[in-house]
Parts: sequence; C-alpha cells; structure tokens
Amino acid sequence: MFYLPEDALPHAISLTASVLMLLAAWRRPVLGRALDVALFAWAAPTNLHAVSTDPAQYLDFANLAVLDAYADIIRGPFAQHVTLYVTLIATCQALIAAGLFTGGMLARVAAVGAITFLVAIAPFGVGSAFPCTLIMATGAALLLRHPTALQDNLAHRTRAAWTTRRHAH
Repeated sequence: MFYLPEDALPHAISLTASVLMLLAAWRRPVLGRALDVALFAWAAPTNLHAVSTDPAQYLDFANLAVLDAYADIIRGPFAQHVTLYVTLIATCQALIAAGLFTGGMLARVAAVGAITFLVAIAPFGVGSAFPCTLIMATGAALLLRHPTALQDNLAHRTRAAWTTRRHAH
C-alpha cells in the first residue's frame, strides 16, 4: 500500500486528474462525462495490450492488495486465467465507455458500472492509485444525480455546444 519515492510524481498526476474529473462532474457534467468516457476508452485497449504482451504483470497486484481476499483471488483463480479475466475487464471497460457515450438509460447503467468498477479496484491500494478511483467514482455518482448529464448522446451534446459557440463569435 505504501508509495515508493519513484511513484510520487505518477501518483500526484493521478490524484490531480481524479480531482479535476470530480470537479468537472460537479461543475460541468457533460465534460465530466466526456472525461469518464476517455478514461474507460483508454483503459480498455491499454489492458488488452498489456495482457497480450505480459500477462504475468497482473499477478503483481496481489502484492499491492490491502485486503487478503484480493491477494488470494489474484494468486488463485485469476492466476490460472489471467488473459481471460483481463479481457473480460477490458470488455467491460469498453462497454462502460460506449454506454456513457451513448446516453440515456445505457449511460445510467454504464455510470453504475463505472462506480462499481472504480470502487471494486480501490483495495488494490497503490496498484489502483488509491484514493484516485474513489474520487473518480464520486464524480460518476454526481453524474447519476444530475438531471441532464447522462441524457443525450455525447456526440450530439458536444456538436451542439461547439456549434453554439462558433455561431456566438
């Protein structure tokens, strides 16, 4: 769980990004939603690439887990089928990104999926950049509470905002 000195800068960047994502979800929910889409759209192929090149690296998370149950799962069933599990995780990350992008009920379901995922990986401690995932989960929860943040297709919302700004100048 302890951060090494060489991890200070990456952790500071992750912490700053998570706080900015939370602030965006609170003050500019469409931007917050777009940032969540970007996070999960980035994470899915990143995990697929990582597991295809070095699946054993995921076993290191057992040493970072703050809960013995998490370490036991990594060393047990997960270790036997790393590629399968990480591919399932990456698929879910891609579905979360797609759902948040799509809007409507799919976005609400995807937001719940994002919250669940982000909270579930928090016990990996430094391996999940704790407490960043809990901060990001709070931002996703704010999106659920906002009356219009998840309503429309994100492409339509972005295009409408861009068109309005272009014509205003």
